[in-house]
Amino acid sequence: MLKVGIIGLGLIGGSIAKALKLKLNAEVVAFNRSKESLLAAFKENIITKYSVDDLKIFENCDCIFICTPVDKITEYVDKLLPYIKKSCIITDVGSTKNSICEKMRKYKDIYFIGGHPMAGSEKTSYFSAKEYLLENAYYILSPASNIPENVVNNFIDIIKKIGAVPIILNSEYHDHTVAAISHIPHIVAASLVNMVKELDGKKGYMHSLAAGGFKDITRIASGSPEMWNGICKENKTEILKAVKYFKNVLNEFEESLFSNNEKEVYNFFETAKNYRNSFSDKNTGIIAKTYDIFLNVCDKPGIIATISTHLSVNNINIKNIGIINNREFENGILQISFENEVEKEKSIKLLKELNFEIVRQ
Repeated sequence: MLKVGIIGLGLIGGSIAKALKLKLNAEVVAFNRSKESLLAAFKENIITKYSVDDLKIFENCDCIFICTPVDKITEYVDKLLPYIKKSCIITDVGSTKNSICEKMRKYKDIYFIGGHPMAGSEKTSYFSAKEYLLENAYYILSPASNIPENVVNNFIDIIKKIGAVPIILNSEYHDHTVAAISHIPHIVAASLVNMVKELDGKKGYMHSLAAGGFKDITRIASGSPEMWNGICKENKTEILKAVKYFKNVLNEFEESLFSNNEKEVYNFFETAKNYRNSFSDKNTGIIAKTYDIFLNVCDKPGIIATISTHLSVNNINIKNIGIINNREFENGILQISFENEVEKEKSIKLLKELNFEIVRQ
């Protein structure tokens, strides 16, 4: 039987633990700073053993997932060394990789595979964990160079069996990529919120009016300050590069607008529109009004057809439907788009009556 350890039983650690237990029937043991989550997982028969202070429970583990903030990962590796067997795979779930992988190079006798499951939400506790949270989500892996190919393949097989989609990237390219598609958007969202806070008058009209589209496009600014402080520290170099490039984009737009260059202003929006429309969800862009709902559903044969049929027989037209593979800070596995608000509201009511979990609307 596969024996797996989890350090940090929050949303991601808890979801991995549930997936391992319920999909692979693995033996799962867990370590967490607080006992509440551990007790809940134990009562649910997800974990067989737990501790808040003794890492000896990880003896004989085949694999250990370190699900802590990125700046704590290597600290736990040091503490684990006296207890783990030589063949044990150590992995993490941090959203930065290069700094962690660089620090891990000093360990010559362990198998380390950097990991980044691109799934999650603003919720962080075990009590929001789902065994299907990682289903069809991209799961980036950055194996250390000393790991035999068969060991990497065995771990890839585990990731596939819990329903995720493994992708191998070297740690440098990973951090370069996520700086642009994940870290900068969070910084921009936070900047927009801080800007409105500073610009708003005493009567707070901006605050009131921001409840619409502005609130939606800045939703990710509600992420954990502790987590984002750690991410910025760990991926400082790539984030600074992306910030500089983003400032250049804004400066070019500012110059086009200042000089009344309508062609360049038009091209600015057209280029963004065309590229955004090439993304898999087919939405028209983050500023455009959309009528979407997001559902948590188990990945099983016929689930999309079942939902589509329920909506169709009730004369509800679906504009687009699909699985979200990259949902690191997004709620929901299945995204459904509608033509208008009426269709969307009818669908919400119907799907709730059918006991589907709608996580964002």
